[in-house]
Amino acid sequence: MARIPLDPPRTAFVRLTEWYSRRRFGAVLDPGAAMAHHAPVLRTYVRHEQSVARWNRLDPTLKALAVMSSAATIGCSWCLDFGHWVSSQDGVDPAKLRDVPRWRGSGVYSDLERQVMAYAEAMTTTPPQVTDEMVAGLRDHLDDDALVELTMMIAVENSRSRFNSALGLTSQGFRDRCELPA
Repeated sequence: MARIPLDPPRTAFVRLTEWYSRRRFGAVLDPGAAMAHHAPVLRTYVRHEQSVARWNRLDPTLKALAVMSSAATIGCSWCLDFGHWVSSQDGVDPAKLRDVPRWRGSGVYSDLERQVMAYAEAMTTTPPQVTDEMVAGLRDHLDDDALVELTMMIAVENSRSRFNSALGLTSQGFRDRCELPA
């Protein structure tokens, strides 16, 4: 149950944001509805997410696995749900997305993908548990641009997941739209 009403004041900006959200995602996103109670926060967040979406130095699968690992570590069901849907739309292997919460025991990941998920978990724990060895291992595979983007994507997801978890935002059923019927 959300800890804040998801029916913000019906300003012109909120209506425009809801229209865009429905058009782009098929639904009004609960985090947006929560943020809409504070218009400057929502405006800043929308601009921020539009900028983040243009980052392209990191392989999309690595980016998705890092984001999903961070969300799983925090326990944000909204982020896991939405992240699964968005990443599957971007062509990431659904088997990899499904196994993120139990990646250590799964056989679907490459060594680099495992390193990325371990790094995401280490960054997400409090206090962070990142080691020099982790970063050195990633640098064997990623250039500086990709490593910086990976690190910032994990930081961005920490912000998203912590916001959503603190306000009690849970799954909106996005993942159900991309799963094949049994």
